[in-house]
Amino acid sequence: MSELPHGGHGRPPTPAERWAAFRKSPFLPATVLTLILAAAAGLFAGSYTYAMANPTPHTIPTAVVGHHDTPESRRFVTGMEKALSASLKLRPYATAAEARTAVDDQRVFAVLDVPPDRRTVLLDVSGASGATVAQVLEEAAQQVGRATGVQVTVRDLKPLQHGDPRGLAIFYISLAAVIIGFVGAIQLSVHARALDPAERIAFTVAYALLGGFVIAAVVDWLLGALDLPFAESWLILALTMFASGMVFSMFNTLFGRWAMLPTWGLMVLLGNPSSGGAVSWPLLPSPLGAIGRWLPPGASVNAQHTAVYFAGHQHAFPFLVLAAWAVISCAVFWVWRHRHPGGREARPAHAAG
Repeated sequence: MSELPHGGHGRPPTPAERWAAFRKSPFLPATVLTLILAAAAGLFAGSYTYAMANPTPHTIPTAVVGHHDTPESRRFVTGMEKALSASLKLRPYATAAEARTAVDDQRVFAVLDVPPDRRTVLLDVSGASGATVAQVLEEAAQQVGRATGVQVTVRDLKPLQHGDPRGLAIFYISLAAVIIGFVGAIQLSVHARALDPAERIAFTVAYALLGGFVIAAVVDWLLGALDLPFAESWLILALTMFASGMVFSMFNTLFGRWAMLPTWGLMVLLGNPSSGGAVSWPLLPSPLGAIGRWLPPGASVNAQHTAVYFAGHQHAFPFLVLAAWAVISCAVFWVWRHRHPGGREARPAHAAG
C-alpha cells in the first residue's frame, strides 16, 4: 500500500503536503465519485417517487356534447371536480363525432355526453390517451354517480392493446432507446476513443438505426406486446437513440469526464419521470407536465404513443423536439470538437507518406 510522502529531512508531512498528495492520488476522484453516486441514488428515487407515487389530477381537458346545462349534468360535473380535487376543463362540441376527433387529436382525454332523454350521463374515456387518467375518471364517475343519484355509463373509446393492458410498453421501449442511446455514446468514448468527430457521429447514427430496429422487432415480432406501425416506430426509436447519444457527446465536449452527470440528470432524473409514459401528463405535478414534452424522453413517448394508438393524427411537435436536441447537440459537439477527449492525434508532417 502506498504511503503519503514525508516532508523535508524525514519530518512528518504537513497538512498542506498531505492535501497536495491526496489531490494527485486516485483517492480524490474516487471519493468525489462515491459522494456523487450516493446523491444520485437519492435523487433517482426521489424524482420517480415525486412524479409517480401519488398521481393527482390537476386539470383534465374534457369534451362535452348534448344537454350539458341540465341539473343532472351540472351536479355530476360538480361532483367529479370535488372527487378529483381538480377541474374538468370542459370544451363544448356540436356533435359526438367532433368530440371523438378531439380525442384522436389528443386535445381532450374524455367525452361527457348527456343524451336527449337526460336519464343517463355517458362518460367516454380513452385508455390509449392515458391509462392512469382513464382509470381515475372511471373510478370517480362511478362514485359520483352513486352519491348524486345520476345514472352513469362509462365506456372506453380507445382501449389499450391486449399485450399492453397497463399502457407501459411504450414507456419501456422509449426508456430503452434513451438509456442505450447515451450508454452507446459512453462506450464509443471508452472503446473507440480514437474516432474523429465525423466518424463518431456516423457510428452514433449506425447504432441508433440498428438499435431502434432491434427494439421494435423484439417488442412487436418476437414478444407480440405491441402491434407497431413498424417503420414509423423504428424511426422514432432511432431518432431518440441518436439524440440521446449526441446529448452525451455534447456534454462530454463541454464537461469532459463528468459528462455523465448532466446527461443522467437531464435524461433520467428529469426526462423519464416527466415523459408522460408511466403517468399521464394531467396527473403529473404541474412543472413536470409542462417540462416533459420539451425533453427527448417525453417527445419520444409522445410521438410513439400517437403512432401506435392514433394513426393519422400524428403531430410534428415531438419530432421537432427530438430533431432540435439532435441538431443542437451535434452543432455544439462539432464547433468545440477540439475539446472532446477523443479523436486521433495528428501525425507529424515528416511521418506522412
